[in-house]
Amino acid sequence: MIIILKKSRIFLTIVIVAIILLIFIGMSINKYKIVTTSAQIDSVETLIIDIFDIRNLALLEKDLDVLEYLYNKNKKYGLWAYEHELKKMKYLHMWSEKQGIQFIDVDTKIKIKNIQDKELSLQISIIASTEYKYVYIDEPNKVNMFRIGTYHLLNLEREEDKWLITRDWYTDPFADSLNLDQIKSKEVKKYITSQNFRDLTNVNERRKKAIEYADKFCGAAADEEYDYKYNEKYKNYNHLGGDCANFASQMLYEGGGFKKTYSWNYVKDGSKAWVNAQAFKSYMVYSGRASVIARGTYQQVYKMSNKLLPGDFVAYEKKGKITHISVISGADSKGYSLVNSHNTDRYRVPWDLGWSDKNIKFWLVRVHY
Repeated sequence: MIIILKKSRIFLTIVIVAIILLIFIGMSINKYKIVTTSAQIDSVETLIIDIFDIRNLALLEKDLDVLEYLYNKNKKYGLWAYEHELKKMKYLHMWSEKQGIQFIDVDTKIKIKNIQDKELSLQISIIASTEYKYVYIDEPNKVNMFRIGTYHLLNLEREEDKWLITRDWYTDPFADSLNLDQIKSKEVKKYITSQNFRDLTNVNERRKKAIEYADKFCGAAADEEYDYKYNEKYKNYNHLGGDCANFASQMLYEGGGFKKTYSWNYVKDGSKAWVNAQAFKSYMVYSGRASVIARGTYQQVYKMSNKLLPGDFVAYEKKGKITHISVISGADSKGYSLVNSHNTDRYRVPWDLGWSDKNIKFWLVRVHY
Protein backbone atom coordinates (compact mmCIF):
# COMPACT_ATOMS: atom_id res chain seq x y z
CA MET A 1 0.00 0.00 0.00
CA ILE A 2 1.45 3.35 -1.03
CA ILE A 3 0.44 6.32 1.10
CA ILE A 4 -0.48 9.33 -1.06
CA LEU A 5 -1.17 12.77 0.41
CA LYS A 6 -4.56 14.18 -0.62
CA LYS A 7 -4.48 17.48 -2.48
CA SER A 8 -6.55 19.10 0.25
CA ARG A 9 -3.71 18.47 2.68
CA ILE A 10 -0.89 19.86 0.61
CA PHE A 11 -1.01 23.25 2.32
CA LEU A 12 -0.84 21.60 5.76
CA THR A 13 2.10 19.50 4.59
CA ILE A 14 3.97 22.63 3.45
CA VAL A 15 3.37 24.21 6.86
CA ILE A 16 4.69 21.08 8.58
CA VAL A 17 7.83 21.05 6.46
CA ALA A 18 8.44 24.70 7.30
CA ILE A 19 8.09 23.89 11.00
CA ILE A 20 10.58 21.04 10.67
CA LEU A 21 13.10 23.36 9.02
CA LEU A 22 12.72 25.81 11.89
CA ILE A 23 13.23 22.97 14.32
CA PHE A 24 16.57 22.13 12.70
CA ILE A 25 17.78 25.67 13.26
CA GLY A 26 17.34 25.43 17.04
CA MET A 27 20.24 24.46 19.27
CA SER A 28 18.27 22.55 21.87
CA ILE A 29 17.97 18.82 21.43
CA ASN A 30 14.30 19.07 22.48
CA LYS A 31 13.62 20.89 19.24
CA TYR A 32 14.30 17.65 17.36
CA LYS A 33 11.19 16.00 18.83
CA ILE A 34 8.82 14.44 16.35
CA VAL A 35 5.41 15.24 17.82
CA THR A 36 2.43 13.04 17.13
CA THR A 37 -0.76 14.98 17.74
CA SER A 38 -3.16 14.85 14.80
CA ALA A 39 -2.95 18.62 14.34
CA GLN A 40 0.80 18.46 13.76
CA ILE A 41 1.36 15.16 11.96
CA ASP A 42 -0.47 15.00 8.64
CA SER A 43 0.31 11.39 7.77
CA VAL A 44 2.56 8.47 8.49
CA GLU A 45 4.52 9.40 5.40
CA THR A 46 5.29 12.82 6.85
CA LEU A 47 6.37 11.20 10.10
CA ILE A 48 8.75 8.80 8.35
CA ILE A 49 10.23 11.54 6.18
CA ASP A 50 10.85 13.58 9.32
CA ILE A 51 12.70 10.66 10.92
CA PHE A 52 14.89 10.09 7.86
CA ASP A 53 15.57 13.82 7.49
CA ILE A 54 16.71 14.12 11.09
CA ARG A 55 18.82 10.97 10.84
CA ASN A 56 20.44 12.24 7.65
CA LEU A 57 21.15 15.59 9.28
CA ALA A 58 22.73 13.83 12.24
CA LEU A 59 24.92 11.85 9.84
CA LEU A 60 26.00 14.96 7.96
CA GLU A 61 26.89 16.85 11.10
CA LYS A 62 28.11 13.79 13.03
CA ASP A 63 25.69 14.75 15.76
CA LEU A 64 25.58 11.79 18.15
CA ASP A 65 23.03 13.42 20.46
CA VAL A 66 20.47 13.86 17.72
CA LEU A 67 21.01 10.32 16.43
CA GLU A 68 20.59 8.85 19.90
CA TYR A 69 17.41 10.85 20.44
CA LEU A 70 15.58 8.96 17.67
CA TYR A 71 15.86 5.51 19.29
CA ASN A 72 14.40 3.70 22.26
CA LYS A 73 17.61 2.20 23.59
CA ASN A 74 15.75 0.45 26.39
CA LYS A 75 14.46 -2.01 23.81
CA LYS A 76 16.96 -4.58 22.53
CA TYR A 77 16.26 -4.05 18.83
CA GLY A 78 16.07 -0.31 19.30
CA LEU A 79 19.54 -0.37 20.84
CA TRP A 80 20.85 -2.56 18.01
CA ALA A 81 19.38 -0.22 15.40
CA TYR A 82 21.02 2.78 17.09
CA GLU A 83 24.39 1.06 17.40
CA HIS A 84 24.31 0.10 13.72
CA GLU A 85 23.56 3.66 12.59
CA LEU A 86 26.30 4.96 14.87
CA LYS A 87 28.81 2.55 13.35
CA LYS A 88 27.67 3.48 9.83
CA MET A 89 28.10 7.15 10.66
CA LYS A 90 31.67 6.51 11.82
CA TYR A 91 32.40 4.43 8.70
CA LEU A 92 31.14 7.11 6.30
CA HIS A 93 33.17 9.83 7.99
CA MET A 94 36.22 7.57 8.06
CA TRP A 95 35.69 6.88 4.34
CA SER A 96 35.29 10.58 3.57
CA GLU A 97 38.56 11.35 5.32
CA LYS A 98 40.33 8.62 3.34
CA GLN A 99 38.76 9.87 0.12
CA GLY A 100 39.46 13.54 0.64
CA ILE A 101 35.78 14.41 0.26
CA GLN A 102 33.07 16.17 2.21
CA PHE A 103 29.41 15.17 2.23
CA ILE A 104 27.29 18.22 1.52
CA ASP A 105 23.80 16.72 1.45
CA VAL A 106 21.95 13.49 2.22
CA ASP A 107 18.31 13.17 1.17
CA THR A 108 15.93 10.23 1.33
CA LYS A 109 12.80 9.57 -0.70
CA ILE A 110 10.45 6.93 0.66
CA LYS A 111 7.75 4.68 -0.67
CA ILE A 112 5.55 3.04 1.95
CA LYS A 113 4.49 -0.49 1.05
CA ASN A 114 2.56 -1.53 4.13
CA ILE A 115 1.53 -0.25 7.56
CA GLN A 116 0.35 -2.03 10.69
CA ASP A 117 -1.12 0.67 12.88
CA LYS A 118 -1.70 -0.11 16.56
CA GLU A 119 -2.72 2.28 19.30
CA LEU A 120 0.80 3.17 20.45
CA SER A 121 2.97 1.56 17.79
CA LEU A 122 3.51 1.38 14.06
CA GLN A 123 5.16 -1.29 11.92
CA ILE A 124 5.94 0.04 8.46
CA SER A 125 7.45 -1.60 5.38
CA ILE A 126 9.39 1.02 3.44
CA ILE A 127 11.48 1.41 0.31
CA ALA A 128 14.04 4.15 0.93
CA SER A 129 16.15 5.75 -1.80
CA THR A 130 18.92 7.83 -0.24
CA GLU A 131 20.97 10.25 -2.31
CA TYR A 132 24.40 11.31 -1.06
CA LYS A 133 26.11 14.38 -2.51
CA TYR A 134 29.80 15.04 -1.95
CA VAL A 135 32.64 17.22 -3.17
CA TYR A 136 36.38 16.72 -3.13
CA ILE A 137 37.85 19.25 -0.73
CA ASP A 138 40.17 20.65 -3.42
CA GLU A 139 37.27 20.84 -5.95
CA PRO A 140 34.35 22.28 -3.95
CA ASN A 141 32.41 23.31 -7.06
CA LYS A 142 32.25 19.81 -8.59
CA VAL A 143 29.35 18.00 -6.95
CA ASN A 144 29.26 14.19 -7.09
CA MET A 145 26.24 12.06 -6.28
CA PHE A 146 25.40 8.45 -5.54
CA ARG A 147 22.22 6.68 -4.39
CA ILE A 148 21.63 3.68 -2.18
CA GLY A 149 18.29 1.85 -2.05
CA THR A 150 17.25 -0.02 1.08
CA TYR A 151 14.19 -2.00 2.17
CA HIS A 152 13.16 -1.37 5.76
CA LEU A 153 10.89 -2.99 8.32
CA LEU A 154 10.59 -0.10 10.76
CA ASN A 155 8.93 -0.31 14.17
CA LEU A 156 7.99 2.85 16.05
CA GLU A 157 6.51 3.25 19.51
CA ARG A 158 4.98 6.39 20.93
CA GLU A 159 6.51 7.81 24.07
CA GLU A 160 4.78 10.94 25.35
CA ASP A 161 4.87 13.43 22.46
CA LYS A 162 7.27 11.66 20.09
CA TRP A 163 7.85 8.43 18.20
CA LEU A 164 10.95 6.37 18.92
CA ILE A 165 12.54 3.68 16.74
CA THR A 166 12.36 0.28 18.43
CA ARG A 167 13.50 -1.70 15.38
CA ASP A 168 14.89 -0.93 11.94
CA TRP A 169 15.68 -4.06 9.96
CA TYR A 170 17.12 -3.58 6.50
CA THR A 171 19.83 -4.98 4.27
CA ASP A 172 22.56 -2.39 4.54
CA PRO A 173 25.30 -2.11 1.92
CA PHE A 174 27.66 -1.00 4.67
CA ALA A 175 26.84 -3.95 6.97
CA ASP A 176 29.61 -6.23 5.71
CA SER A 177 32.05 -3.35 5.49
CA LEU A 178 32.02 -1.95 8.99
CA ASN A 179 35.19 -3.45 10.43
CA LEU A 180 36.83 -0.14 11.18
CA ASP A 181 40.42 -1.33 11.03
CA GLN A 182 42.85 1.53 11.51
CA ILE A 183 44.23 1.53 7.98
CA LYS A 184 46.62 4.35 7.18
CA SER A 185 44.85 6.49 4.62
CA LYS A 186 47.11 9.52 4.17
CA GLU A 187 48.89 8.03 1.14
CA VAL A 188 45.56 6.83 -0.32
CA LYS A 189 44.02 10.29 0.02
CA LYS A 190 47.02 11.92 -1.63
CA TYR A 191 46.80 9.54 -4.59
CA ILE A 192 43.02 9.81 -5.08
CA THR A 193 42.94 13.60 -4.91
CA SER A 194 45.82 13.84 -7.40
CA GLN A 195 43.78 12.09 -10.11
CA ASN A 196 41.79 13.73 -12.89
CA PHE A 197 38.36 13.31 -14.41
CA ARG A 198 38.13 10.41 -16.86
CA ASP A 199 36.08 10.91 -20.02
CA LEU A 200 34.25 7.60 -20.49
CA THR A 201 31.95 8.72 -23.30
CA ASN A 202 34.11 7.00 -25.92
CA VAL A 203 33.55 3.43 -24.68
CA ASN A 204 31.97 1.09 -27.21
CA GLU A 205 28.22 0.85 -27.73
CA ARG A 206 27.86 -2.51 -26.01
CA ARG A 207 29.32 -1.06 -22.82
CA LYS A 208 27.03 1.97 -23.07
CA LYS A 209 23.94 -0.21 -23.48
CA ALA A 210 25.04 -2.41 -20.58
CA ILE A 211 25.15 0.63 -18.31
CA GLU A 212 21.82 1.95 -19.59
CA TYR A 213 20.37 -1.35 -18.41
CA ALA A 214 22.23 -1.24 -15.09
CA ASP A 215 21.00 2.30 -14.38
CA LYS A 216 17.38 1.52 -15.24
CA PHE A 217 17.06 -1.68 -13.24
CA CYS A 218 19.07 -1.02 -10.07
CA GLY A 219 15.86 -1.08 -8.06
CA ALA A 220 15.41 1.27 -5.12
CA ALA A 221 18.54 3.20 -6.11
CA ALA A 222 17.36 3.97 -9.66
CA ASP A 223 15.76 7.17 -10.88
CA GLU A 224 12.26 7.59 -9.44
CA GLU A 225 10.72 7.35 -12.93
CA TYR A 226 11.52 3.62 -12.96
CA ASP A 227 9.40 3.09 -9.82
CA TYR A 228 12.27 1.43 -7.89
CA LYS A 229 11.66 -1.93 -9.59
CA TYR A 230 13.87 -4.74 -10.85
CA ASN A 231 13.30 -6.21 -14.32
CA GLU A 232 10.21 -8.34 -13.76
CA LYS A 233 11.27 -10.79 -16.49
CA TYR A 234 13.69 -12.25 -13.94
CA LYS A 235 13.27 -13.81 -10.53
CA ASN A 236 14.44 -11.74 -7.57
CA TYR A 237 16.94 -13.90 -5.66
CA ASN A 238 17.45 -11.55 -2.71
CA HIS A 239 15.46 -13.80 -0.37
CA LEU A 240 17.49 -16.80 -1.63
CA GLY A 241 20.89 -15.40 -0.75
CA GLY A 242 21.34 -12.41 -3.04
CA ASP A 243 20.54 -11.00 -6.48
CA CYS A 244 23.88 -9.34 -7.32
CA ALA A 245 25.16 -11.94 -9.81
CA ASN A 246 21.72 -12.25 -11.40
CA PHE A 247 21.76 -8.48 -11.97
CA ALA A 248 25.29 -8.55 -13.43
CA SER A 249 24.29 -11.41 -15.75
CA GLN A 250 21.19 -9.53 -16.89
CA MET A 251 23.29 -6.47 -17.66
CA LEU A 252 25.71 -8.49 -19.78
CA TYR A 253 22.95 -10.31 -21.65
CA GLU A 254 20.19 -7.67 -21.99
CA GLY A 255 22.45 -4.66 -22.39
CA GLY A 256 25.91 -5.92 -23.30
CA GLY A 257 24.83 -8.37 -25.98
CA PHE A 258 26.54 -11.48 -24.57
CA LYS A 259 24.94 -14.71 -25.73
CA LYS A 260 23.76 -17.33 -23.27
CA THR A 261 25.69 -20.59 -23.03
CA TYR A 262 25.01 -24.01 -21.54
CA SER A 263 26.78 -22.98 -18.30
CA TRP A 264 25.62 -19.37 -18.17
CA ASN A 265 21.90 -19.37 -18.85
CA TYR A 266 18.48 -18.22 -17.69
CA VAL A 267 15.16 -19.82 -18.66
CA LYS A 268 12.72 -19.97 -15.76
CA ASP A 269 15.62 -19.89 -13.34
CA GLY A 270 19.23 -18.94 -13.66
CA SER A 271 22.07 -21.43 -13.86
CA LYS A 272 24.63 -21.42 -11.07
CA ALA A 273 27.03 -19.29 -13.13
CA TRP A 274 24.19 -16.84 -13.77
CA VAL A 275 23.02 -16.30 -10.17
CA ASN A 276 25.85 -17.29 -7.82
CA ALA A 277 28.58 -14.68 -7.18
CA GLN A 278 31.45 -17.17 -6.89
CA ALA A 279 30.34 -19.16 -9.93
CA PHE A 280 29.69 -16.00 -11.96
CA LYS A 281 33.20 -14.67 -11.38
CA SER A 282 34.76 -18.06 -12.16
CA TYR A 283 32.71 -18.52 -15.31
CA MET A 284 33.50 -15.07 -16.68
CA VAL A 285 37.23 -15.43 -16.09
CA TYR A 286 37.72 -19.06 -17.11
CA SER A 287 35.50 -18.76 -20.18
CA GLY A 288 37.71 -15.96 -21.50
CA ARG A 289 34.85 -13.47 -21.44
CA ALA A 290 36.72 -11.53 -18.77
CA SER A 291 40.18 -11.24 -17.25
CA VAL A 292 41.51 -10.14 -13.88
CA ILE A 293 43.11 -6.69 -13.69
CA ALA A 294 44.05 -7.02 -10.02
CA ARG A 295 43.21 -8.96 -6.86
CA GLY A 296 44.05 -8.11 -3.27
CA THR A 297 43.26 -5.91 -0.30
CA TYR A 298 42.19 -2.35 -0.86
CA GLN A 299 45.72 -1.11 -0.25
CA GLN A 300 46.99 -3.48 -2.93
CA VAL A 301 44.47 -2.69 -5.68
CA TYR A 302 43.11 0.84 -5.27
CA LYS A 303 45.55 2.39 -7.75
CA MET A 304 44.46 -0.12 -10.41
CA SER A 305 40.76 0.66 -9.92
CA ASN A 306 41.01 3.65 -12.27
CA LYS A 307 41.58 1.23 -15.14
CA LEU A 308 38.06 -0.14 -14.79
CA LEU A 309 35.55 0.79 -17.51
CA PRO A 310 31.75 0.89 -17.55
CA GLY A 311 30.53 -2.69 -17.92
CA ASP A 312 33.46 -4.25 -16.03
CA PHE A 313 32.84 -5.62 -12.54
CA VAL A 314 34.26 -5.87 -9.02
CA ALA A 315 33.99 -9.09 -7.01
CA TYR A 316 34.25 -8.89 -3.22
CA GLU A 317 35.89 -11.83 -1.45
CA LYS A 318 35.51 -12.73 2.22
CA LYS A 319 37.09 -15.82 3.80
CA GLY A 320 38.14 -17.11 0.39
CA LYS A 321 34.66 -16.87 -1.16
CA ILE A 322 33.14 -14.30 -3.52
CA THR A 323 30.15 -12.87 -1.67
CA HIS A 324 29.16 -9.92 -3.85
CA ILE A 325 29.35 -8.60 -7.42
CA SER A 326 29.06 -4.93 -8.42
CA VAL A 327 29.17 -3.65 -12.00
CA ILE A 328 31.18 -0.59 -13.00
CA SER A 329 28.80 2.17 -14.10
CA GLY A 330 30.98 5.28 -14.34
CA ALA A 331 33.50 7.47 -12.53
CA ASP A 332 33.30 10.58 -10.38
CA SER A 333 35.05 13.93 -10.80
CA LYS A 334 38.41 12.43 -9.78
CA GLY A 335 38.02 9.41 -12.05
CA TYR A 336 37.18 7.15 -9.09
CA SER A 337 35.22 4.13 -10.30
CA LEU A 338 31.52 3.85 -9.41
CA VAL A 339 29.28 0.78 -9.30
CA ASN A 340 25.67 -0.35 -9.56
CA SER A 341 24.37 -3.47 -7.87
CA HIS A 342 21.48 -5.38 -6.33
CA ASN A 343 21.07 -6.86 -2.83
CA THR A 344 21.28 -3.45 -1.31
CA ASP A 345 20.65 -1.48 -4.44
CA ARG A 346 23.34 0.96 -5.61
CA TYR A 347 23.46 3.63 -8.29
CA ARG A 348 26.86 5.14 -9.15
CA VAL A 349 28.34 4.35 -5.70
CA PRO A 350 32.13 4.39 -5.12
CA TRP A 351 33.34 0.83 -5.64
CA ASP A 352 35.31 0.40 -2.41
CA LEU A 353 32.76 -0.48 0.28
CA GLY A 354 34.75 -2.61 2.70
CA TRP A 355 38.03 -0.76 2.19
CA SER A 356 38.60 -0.55 5.94
CA ASP A 357 38.22 -4.31 6.51
CA LYS A 358 41.55 -6.08 6.03
CA ASN A 359 39.71 -9.38 5.57
CA ILE A 360 38.02 -8.25 2.34
CA LYS A 361 39.80 -8.79 -0.96
CA PHE A 362 38.76 -7.21 -4.23
CA TRP A 363 38.81 -8.68 -7.72
CA LEU A 364 38.93 -5.97 -10.39
CA VAL A 365 37.72 -7.67 -13.56
CA ARG A 366 37.81 -6.49 -17.19
CA VAL A 367 34.91 -7.76 -19.30
CA HIS A 368 35.74 -8.33 -22.99
CA TYR A 369 32.88 -6.81 -24.98
